Amino acid sequence: MPKERIPHAEPSRKLYEHRKSLLQELKRSYDASEEPDKQQLWEMITDELQDILKKYTLDFSKEQMKIFNDPIHGHIALHPLLVKITDTPQFQRLRHLKQLGGTYLVYPGASHNRFEHSIGVAHLAGRLVKSLYDNQPELKITKQDFLCVQIAGLCHDLGHGPLSHVFDALVIPEAKKIKKLKGLPEDIPESWKHEQMSVQMFDSIVKSLNEEVLREHGLTDIDVIFIKELIEGAKASDDEWPYKGRNVEKSFLYEIVANKQNGIDVDKWDYFARDCHHLGIRNSFDHLRLLKFARVCVVNGRKHICFRDKEADNVYDMFRTRYTLHRQAYQHKIGNIIEDMFAKALLLADRDLHEDRPADMLKISEAIKSVEDYYKLTDEIFEQILSSTSPNLKESRDILDKIMRRKLPKFIGEARLTEKIMSKEELQMTWKAAVETYTPTDPTVSLNAEELPVYVVDLDHGMKDKNPIEHVYFYSKRKPNEASTIKDYQLSSFLPRRFNEELVRVYYGGSGAVKEEEKRKIEEADKCFQTWCRSSLSLQAAQ
Repeated sequence: MPKERIPHAEPSRKLYEHRKSLLQELKRSYDASEEPDKQQLWEMITDELQDILKKYTLDFSKEQMKIFNDPIHGHIALHPLLVKITDTPQFQRLRHLKQLGGTYLVYPGASHNRFEHSIGVAHLAGRLVKSLYDNQPELKITKQDFLCVQIAGLCHDLGHGPLSHVFDALVIPEAKKIKKLKGLPEDIPESWKHEQMSVQMFDSIVKSLNEEVLREHGLTDIDVIFIKELIEGAKASDDEWPYKGRNVEKSFLYEIVANKQNGIDVDKWDYFARDCHHLGIRNSFDHLRLLKFARVCVVNGRKHICFRDKEADNVYDMFRTRYTLHRQAYQHKIGNIIEDMFAKALLLADRDLHEDRPADMLKISEAIKSVEDYYKLTDEIFEQILSSTSPNLKESRDILDKIMRRKLPKFIGEARLTEKIMSKEELQMTWKAAVETYTPTDPTVSLNAEELPVYVVDLDHGMKDKNPIEHVYFYSKRKPNEASTIKDYQLSSFLPRRFNEELVRVYYGGSGAVKEEEKRKIEEADKCFQTWCRSSLSLQAAQ
């Protein structure tokens, strides 16, 4: 195969001549000086050059790096400052948070945790920054930039709760609704996300490490702000630059860990590779190749990370891999119902959802108010509930016991919607009406809508109904400093016309050994679902 040359931008002729003249002037000044001035001038010159080298070189050869053997990336070398961060209770907590939550109970290999994922993200963040540094010295990437981006990658998931996304996607929103219904104090922030807690946990680490530890490695208060901004991610906007950690000249650094521009970031690169490995699902996306063709170009007056035009198919494979993982694993029909049961167990054990806040119940939703409480909140809470003898935790214990004994709701059927027919609320209402008006073929069976919950699952390629490729900038071999979105004629004609869909799923809420009566009820529920799909959704249901 022919070797591809990665383009290196050269300083403009004018800038090069200016720098050359400055160096020549410095040499003439040195030659014209006499002792002892000559010696003093020489010391000044060497000191200044050392400062420049110290700031702009990414040579960490003198640092005592720690080596981690990772099943995905091989041997990872971590800077001593990152190692100090990993050796804190806040970071070690990630060992006790399953990366894929309840999916582990469907895919036995998916036992990996947030700990190793975070180290992998830090590693890939460093590799991407180093690649840009080597190929484009004019970007003036400093050692501090490099460390900050790596630290952000390391700490981006510190704020995850029990079973990762189960906590912020299912537990917290439902706890907020329950509080409102019961008239309890509504002290849960609107749209609370784990990234907010990641920032608070990082603040806690900085405080515990002492400012001197950061200063030893050249990091300042501005760098701490920069790291927190990277963790939260910079929103895509053409407005005036709102961030304080780095000026607009370094805007491309905000696209490495959490890219809100187009979703291409090292967080996904690691979890695609890691999750596919542990799930046993094929990964067709090559992140190492894409990394080599990453380049910073100015687009619409701002610096963005762009990719070679011939990598468009590889980029699409990345988005397609995301869809595949959600379809086959993250939104698995049994995995989802297990996670729903875990969420209910946590809500039933949450003392803050009761006016008298019983002492024998657990701090769960209220833990988001305090870093000290939150860092104790891990997947181990389920063992704590199961081993408890508290009467107030009995309902929660019973749900967890059903999960352990595999007494799960029975899957009835699934319909795939490629067009928005109606809202989720309308779907649920029409299903309830369909159950109530359905006449069973078996007269001994009666259906109850409360026993047949319907769930709606959203699937997309990362940007709802939009084609994510349209938000990625590409450069060509002939014009490496000019980038734009890809043209339609440059993309494969096999790409989908739609980039999102909804899955409508129905379950039977009974569990345990399926008796004859339950078997008949499930059969009638299936017929009702098939009828509903044909009449209300104009679809054929999948079994």
